[in-house]
Formats: sequence, C-alpha cells, structure tokens
Amino acid sequence: MTHVAAHAFGLDRDSARRTAKALKTTQALVFLGLGGWCLFAPQMVETLSLKPEFHHLSATTALLMGCFGAQAVLCGSLMLLCRFTAWTFLGFGLLASIPFFVFNAWFVWVAEMFTALMLVDFAGNLSFLLIGLLGWRLMRDQPDPV
Repeated sequence: MTHVAAHAFGLDRDSARRTAKALKTTQALVFLGLGGWCLFAPQMVETLSLKPEFHHLSATTALLMGCFGAQAVLCGSLMLLCRFTAWTFLGFGLLASIPFFVFNAWFVWVAEMFTALMLVDFAGNLSFLLIGLLGWRLMRDQPDPV
C-alpha cells in the first residue's frame, strides 16, 4: 500500500493487509453461518423471517430455503479459498449488498411478507457493502492479493 493510502487508516502496509484479510474472513463466516442456518434449519428460518400468513412450512419451501443456504455456503467457502484484490473486495461489496437492498426493501415494505427480523438481513447486507469498501480502500495499492 502506498504511504498515503496506508496512513488514511493509520495502518502500515502489513497491518492493512492483515485487516483486509480479517474483513474477508469475517464476511465469509457470515455467509457460512447464515447460509448454514438456511441449509440445516430451513423451516426455522421460514418461521422467523416470514409473517405467519406466508408460512407454508412444506417440503418445497424447505428445499428452496436450503438451496438459498447452499448458495451462501458456497459463496462463503469460495471467499475463504480465494485471494482478494482491491477489485474483488469492491465487487463482493457491491454485488453482495445492492441487489439484496432492493430485495429487502421490496419484501419488507412493499409486499410486506417479511417480519422485522429481516432488518437483521438488511444490516448484514450493509456490513457487506462497508467491508467491500474498506477492503477496497485497504488493498487498492497492494500488489498481492490476500
């Protein structure tokens, strides 16, 4: 990291890299944790996240929730296995948050299908955006990915 960029956060080059790697790991663990929850307890997630009038608690909704969880587990696993550049952080930050902001807004406030618990999901998506932006800032002048 250049002298100016590293000092924007008061970090030397090595500290900036360690921080970026910790951010990546944190983001991956959130995907793994929430994805695992959807995969292994799909009806619990359905019960807590959807208003009662939208509960089906069927094998089909468990399958769909499990598929959603499996994709999140895959994403988290890939994040742990892959090395991130500044652009990877930015891509994950934008792609893991913006489409889901729209999703949350629609189904919480327009369709009114989700419970207030889905605001936790909104907070998680906001954290993905912030982690992506911070990781990009920390890594933008780094020659090697973390």
